[in-house]
Amino acid sequence: MNNFKSDTDAINTLRDDYKKLTQEISKIIVGQDETIKEVLISIFGKGHCLLIGVPGLAKTLLVTTISEVLGLDFKRIQFTPDLMPSDIIGTEILGSDRNFKFIKGPIFSNFILADEINRTPPKTQAALLEAMQEKSVTTAGRTFELEKPFFVLATQNPIEQEGTYPLPEAQLDRFMFNIILDYPTLNEEIEIVKQTTSDLIVELNKILTAEEIIFYQNLIRKVPVNNNIVEYAVNLVSKTRPNTNYSTPEVNKYLSWGAGPRASQYLIIGAKVNAVINGKYSPDIEDVKAIAVPVLRHRLVKNYKADVDNITIEQIIKGLL
Repeated sequence: MNNFKSDTDAINTLRDDYKKLTQEISKIIVGQDETIKEVLISIFGKGHCLLIGVPGLAKTLLVTTISEVLGLDFKRIQFTPDLMPSDIIGTEILGSDRNFKFIKGPIFSNFILADEINRTPPKTQAALLEAMQEKSVTTAGRTFELEKPFFVLATQNPIEQEGTYPLPEAQLDRFMFNIILDYPTLNEEIEIVKQTTSDLIVELNKILTAEEIIFYQNLIRKVPVNNNIVEYAVNLVSKTRPNTNYSTPEVNKYLSWGAGPRASQYLIIGAKVNAVINGKYSPDIEDVKAIAVPVLRHRLVKNYKADVDNITIEQIIKGLL
């Protein structure tokens, strides 16, 4: 992947590969264009995604399809109330030679689907924290590096809350994007039903390799950003923090907590990827705005006044934009 004459050539190739990826994924996934775009942005930005949607919106199918066209090793972990951290990370067993041997868990993969992550207790949820942030796992005093690229896509059902455990703020903050899936349009649903009730078999082509994804992830870090864009992103995040010099009256009234510095970092990284896939070589303010809602949505905490006045997080973010 180092045979490009310049970074500009590499960026052009990334944009072309992104188009190929979306075309390939759309062979299986009908609609959900914005969701596909945001998941791919987070992958190229070395981030993770939290996907929230009611059952039957093809969340799992979306993840398996993306992992296939990216040529990545894929593991699915079904989160349940009795799931233990060792079921994710792995465990030590006593071998025939009377020495302990570490058996790796499903976390040792490129692409992890954490299905219904809020169904398992915080102790087990926390098993993902180090993996998501440090790309490594520590157990029994030993640290194991995870395969790269490493990406976690967690799903959550917003309806059925009985027997669920809310994700801690520290866990939520590890996700680059919080993506909300909506119902398909009437025409999209007709197309979905036609596809899924016939004997049609769709062959998917692998567009990228793990090596190429890592190259593109490093390339995104090299994309230049003007100081005024960085200042805009940081100012936007600062405005979400209630009772500070930067907060707005609406934020002071409706929010208990605002976003931390990780939000500013993800705004810039996401804006870089958004710029590149749209044919630009440097992000502008519109690129920051384009990914602001999924970056900030899960980092702002409403208070009771917002609930009383039926104010949503999205309304507050759009007010700041």
